[in-house]
Amino acid sequence: MNDAQESRASHGRVLVLGGTGKTGRRVAAGLAAKGLEVRIGSRAATPRFDWDDETSWDACLTDVDAVYITYAPDLAMPGATDAISAFVERAKRLGVRRLVILSGRGEPEAQACERIVQDSGLEWTVVRASWFYQNFSEGAFVDMVLEGRITLPAGDIAEPFVDVDDIAEVAIAALSEPGHGGELYEVTGPRLMTFADVASELTKATGRTIEFIQVPHDAFIDGVRETGAPQDVIWMLDYLFATVLDGRNAHLTDGVQRALGRPPKDFADYARDVAATGVW
Repeated sequence: MNDAQESRASHGRVLVLGGTGKTGRRVAAGLAAKGLEVRIGSRAATPRFDWDDETSWDACLTDVDAVYITYAPDLAMPGATDAISAFVERAKRLGVRRLVILSGRGEPEAQACERIVQDSGLEWTVVRASWFYQNFSEGAFVDMVLEGRITLPAGDIAEPFVDVDDIAEVAIAALSEPGHGGELYEVTGPRLMTFADVASELTKATGRTIEFIQVPHDAFIDGVRETGAPQDVIWMLDYLFATVLDGRNAHLTDGVQRALGRPPKDFADYARDVAATGVW
């Protein structure tokens, strides 16, 4: 596909799966702001999209040029490769021309899903992300921040947390501009941080003491289970802290710089901006 063809492909309707989630709602808003027609893929949307109900896929994929693929809760979940394979085949059959998939660093199962997209014969871009800053303001750890105690089985392992706004901007570019086809953008923030570093930055941003408290892994998972969290969320947290957070991702990458021509946002700037909203 040449640049002219890429440009034409990018200006049709875009299906944003997980269009109400952390990255999806940002991607949808960014595409709409650029004048693209967006279809939200969620169980609450019309037409409805449900990963567990393949009969819902066709209506969402009809008359769509490009798709932003997110899989909840994570591509590492059992069954994700089967779902992604079936979805990609359906997308090809219905005339989709471009796929952008959000993936996770250090997850072999997620990389298997990436390969399905890369081998699809369609124009593709992979956005492979580290842990989100927004987990502390919109996700699993926000209540811990509010309580002043980030209680996790994380130890001294460093992670290059990344801003969801940066992830979304990379995806928007890949979905709406030429030049991103065939690219794997591994996106991180600009520095490695332990959870103790995160707590320190949040303390500075909020003006109140926020501690990191190391807890045993099994005790943490038992505590999550006691809150009544869904089984897939429990599985995902167990997997992330037992498997992925072992130092394998303790290095920086240049995905944001390559895709957008600028450095990624720092955690301190994120924390200051969020603190100003009153979320914490």
